[in-house]
Amino acid sequence: MPPSTEQLLKRLLAGIEQELPRAIALRRTLHSLPELAHAEERTAATITAELPVEATVAAGTGRLAFVGPGRTGAVAVRAELDGLPVHERTGVAFSATGARMHACGHDVHMAALIALTRAAHRLADALPAPLLAVFQPSEEAYPSGAQQLAEGELAALSPAAVVSAHVHPEMPWGSVALDPGLVNASCDSVEITVEGSSTHGAYPHHGRDPILALAQIVVALHAQVARRIDPLRPAVLTVGTIEGGSAENVIPSQARARLALRAHHTEDRETLRTLVAEVAAGVAAANGCVAHVAVTAGEPALENDTAIVSAARCLLPTAELQPASEWRSCGSDDFAFFGEIAPLAMAFVGLDGAEGFVSRPLHHPELLPPDEAVAAIARVQAVLYLAAALSREPT
Repeated sequence: MPPSTEQLLKRLLAGIEQELPRAIALRRTLHSLPELAHAEERTAATITAELPVEATVAAGTGRLAFVGPGRTGAVAVRAELDGLPVHERTGVAFSATGARMHACGHDVHMAALIALTRAAHRLADALPAPLLAVFQPSEEAYPSGAQQLAEGELAALSPAAVVSAHVHPEMPWGSVALDPGLVNASCDSVEITVEGSSTHGAYPHHGRDPILALAQIVVALHAQVARRIDPLRPAVLTVGTIEGGSAENVIPSQARARLALRAHHTEDRETLRTLVAEVAAGVAAANGCVAHVAVTAGEPALENDTAIVSAARCLLPTAELQPASEWRSCGSDDFAFFGEIAPLAMAFVGLDGAEGFVSRPLHHPELLPPDEAVAAIARVQAVLYLAAALSREPT
C-alpha cells in the first residue's frame, strides 16, 4: 500500500535532515564563489557534482535532473544559479571577494534543492511523480534564464507544475507566505533618451536643454502614474538612473534615464508603457527637444495556482512551519515565465527573527541568511513538490 502524502512528506523531511551537513557545506562553497548571469560555469559544475543522478545542460549554464518514476507528469522544483554585481560586506569567513555576491539567497536555494533531490532519490520508488530539479541561470539579468527554459528545454519536457521557494527577510522566521493568485508584479525596463541642442551654460537660449526636459519628464511620470492607474491596483514606476552632461557650464545635446515599470494586471502594464511614451514625447516637445523611448519587455506577473497553494498550506504543519500573513508585492521574478508552460507556485520563506540573522533587505551587501535557512527552504520545496503532485492527480 503506497504511503499517504503526509507519511511521504515525513520521510522526505527525515532524508533532508540527514543531508543538511553536506548541504550547508555546499551553501558556504556556493556563497564564496558567486558568478553573474549566464557565466555560472563553476556554480553549475559544483552543483552537478553533488547531484545523485546525471544532469543535462539547459539554457547554457543551467542544469536539469530527474529523480523518481520516469519523466511524464514531473513536478519541476526551481533554484537560481546567479549572483549579483554587489560588493559583499557580511564579514563572514565564507564571504565572496570582488564585485559579486549572493545577495538574494540563491546559494541557499541551490543547496536546499540538492538536499531535497538527494533525499528524494533514496525514496524514488515511493514518489507520486517525478521530481525535476531545475537549476536556472540568469534570474537577475536579461536575457532571462527562465524565459529561455520556458521556450526551450523545459517546455519540451511538459512538466505538470513548476514550484519554487525564496527566502524573504520581511517574513517571520518559521513562517511561509503562500497565497493564491497574483503575488508578484510584471516588470519592464525602459530607456528614455532626450535629444536637445548643446550650448554654453551662460547662453541657454542658443540651445535646447535635454536635462531640464528629462527632469520634467521624471516628475510628470510619477504624477501621471497616480492619475492613470486605479489606486486599488498595484503599479510602480521607478526611475533608477539619470545620465547627462560632462561639465557644469555646458548644456549637453543628450540626456538619458532608465526606468522600471511594475504592475499586477496586464492592462495596467500596457497603460504604463503608453504613459511613458506619451509623457516623454509631450514634455520633450514642450522644451524644444525630442524623446525616444525603448521598452524591453521583462517577466509577466506571477500568479500562484490555487490548487497547489491549498494543498501546500495543509502540509505546512507537518514540516513544522506556519502560514504567514497574506503577502503580495510589486517585486518581480522571472519564475513567472514558467506560467506559460505549467501551473506555478512560489512560496516566500521567512528569515526575520532567525537566530543570528541581521535584518537586511534583499540585494543588500550585508544580507546573509543563516545556515538554518537551507533546511527551511528544503522543507518548503518538499511541501510544494508533494502539493503539486497531489493537486495534479486526476480526481
